Amino acid sequence: MLTALLCLGAALLDRLLGEPRRQHPLIGFGWLAQRVEALVYGPPELSAAARRERGSIAVILLLLPFTVAAGLLAWLPLIGLAVALGLLYLALGARSLTEHAEAVATALQAGDLALAREKVALMVSRDAADLDEEGISRATVESVLENGCDAIFGALFWFALAGAAGVVLYRLANTLDALWGYRTPRYLHFGWAAARLDDGLNWLPARLTALSYALAGSQPALAWRCWREQAPFWKSPNAGPVMAAGAGALGLALGGPARYHGQWQQRPPLGEGLAPCAEDIGRAVKLVQRALWLWLAVIFIGGWAFA
Repeated sequence: MLTALLCLGAALLDRLLGEPRRQHPLIGFGWLAQRVEALVYGPPELSAAARRERGSIAVILLLLPFTVAAGLLAWLPLIGLAVALGLLYLALGARSLTEHAEAVATALQAGDLALAREKVALMVSRDAADLDEEGISRATVESVLENGCDAIFGALFWFALAGAAGVVLYRLANTLDALWGYRTPRYLHFGWAAARLDDGLNWLPARLTALSYALAGSQPALAWRCWREQAPFWKSPNAGPVMAAGAGALGLALGGPARYHGQWQQRPPLGEGLAPCAEDIGRAVKLVQRALWLWLAVIFIGGWAFA
């Protein structure tokens, strides 16, 4: 029950306060990761195996000290619970995700495509400069669905399973994947360890997120079918189930071609139904919010049963 109360408390803190506006610890961690990368990356003539080895060492150097420290601090008398609550609160990003999505929707509803493109570019890695209203809406809904796992449900899962150490390991590994997990010439091998670790840590949370979207949506049968039939063809083993189930739960047609770094990618379809519009951004946000309350209810039931 204590874990359940901490999860509820952190979710409420995130809802009331949002992310720290200045000096968020993840910004400092990103700066540290850049310094470690500069020291460990090595000369350009290194082999692929050597580059992977150096990337693995960088991941260990960055994650192990913080994970161990979080676990030890959470066991301290008196302040341990406050440390655990604070770390989970910092790992959650439900309000931030909502604010980013609502900013895009507001710009679209005002007819300001230029502002909408500017706002959606803060959420996605695809090229946003030439997106129309449908493209902006699609990108935003996809980001909301995918980041529901990364910014909310994955953190709750690892906190419930492994406490403060688990949530710190998960959130920092997720951050390293966002920094290094790209199939570019620089990071294809150096970022391999970060990407594989993030995939492993997200495997079960992603499928639980997909299940919660199906249960919290208005079309659970369609969500399940889209998950089963479409997810295997998506490039990411974890984003596929999350986004396919979410698209089906909303009755929307997502996926399809998108341009990244000037190159078009032919992505498989996700979901089924109408193309997304500005109003569907709010529907996606509400789906994630309902799924969050579902997760909290399940965690409380589990805590009560265990107690």
